[in-house]
Amino acid sequence: MTRRLLATIAFFLAVSAAAQTTCLSGSSYGVRDFSPAFDGPIYWPASVRTGSGSGINPAVESGTEVPHSKGGDSATITGTTTTDTTATTAPAPQSEYPRSPKNTLETQIALARYNISTGSIDGVFGTQTAAALTAFQMSNGLDATGILDAPTRAALQLDSPPFTTRTITAEDIASIQPLAPTWLGKSQQTTLAYATVLEMAAEQAHASPALLRKLNPDVDWKRIKAGATITVPDVTCTRAILREGEKAARIVIFLNERILEVFAADGRFLAHFPVSIARDVEKRPVGTLHVKVIAPNPNYTFDPAVFTESDEGRELGRKLIIPPGPNNPVGLVWIGLDMPGYGIHGTPEPEKVGRTESHGCFRLANWNAFALLDMVEVGTEVEVVP
Repeated sequence: MTRRLLATIAFFLAVSAAAQTTCLSGSSYGVRDFSPAFDGPIYWPASVRTGSGSGINPAVESGTEVPHSKGGDSATITGTTTTDTTATTAPAPQSEYPRSPKNTLETQIALARYNISTGSIDGVFGTQTAAALTAFQMSNGLDATGILDAPTRAALQLDSPPFTTRTITAEDIASIQPLAPTWLGKSQQTTLAYATVLEMAAEQAHASPALLRKLNPDVDWKRIKAGATITVPDVTCTRAILREGEKAARIVIFLNERILEVFAADGRFLAHFPVSIARDVEKRPVGTLHVKVIAPNPNYTFDPAVFTESDEGRELGRKLIIPPGPNNPVGLVWIGLDMPGYGIHGTPEPEKVGRTESHGCFRLANWNAFALLDMVEVGTEVEVVP
């Protein structure tokens, strides 16, 4: 039984006991994106780094109280697992920082700033938050309990308020495109951009759309206009993850735990992300692989032979090229491996990462895939363990 699994069990035991008494390196994903280019948003340069130096973009083969923007009003965050008893009210003065997180939502935000992802930030304490806390504890020499115990609370610091505001711009509104429901329709779009402002804002903040709705209860997301100000988690990473000129030496994918972790050449822990793995056990590679190609903002080849469950694919009987964008099937990043057809990539459905299974590749939330993109290079080792 792995150390992480033991920590997860300890977390659930602690939650059960409590219920009987109380119930990348200096840059932010949310700041670097969503500037429209030519006749549609391109998000990141459509360039590729490969071992041969190619510049061609290939087709890729298949509750807690929190503040919102209305001053001192608050929205209640509820969940089906652990509920915090400490409320977060209006944003505190900067003089109160650094300080420890007060509840699950603040814990998830604090971890995100350390490049340790709990999945979509939602304020609910579940297995992904427990796994993220375990990663933080192990990387800081603490007991791997998987819960926010006193030593962990003391070590995990927020160096600025957990929430910030974001203004919706005219460019944001103009970039929204409805998403076609069929593969053929998607292939005919200029880009697979965000379908709604809520989807865009949530992904920029590494958060679930449900959380943003609760943080901003007075916002009509279907009719939101340019100039509207919303409250979002502030996940800006202010700590240097990589040293100057450094790249990660090793990625480790733990299949049973459905997590991906990144390490430097000297063994330093760099990052922790939830990951989805292949649905079929025989499609899960185990052993040592290497990064072969790195493609930001890739397009995607829909192959009916891969999507055997697709009635549309059977009727089409041919491949389709799906254009780039955050709603592309591989999201905003493709990191191809030296096993044909396998890669690490983003997804248009971040809430499902780690909870559902893929056709074979390793699927990350777009923001985590983009963070990983900054850390790796062609030749980086990828170790896949059971």
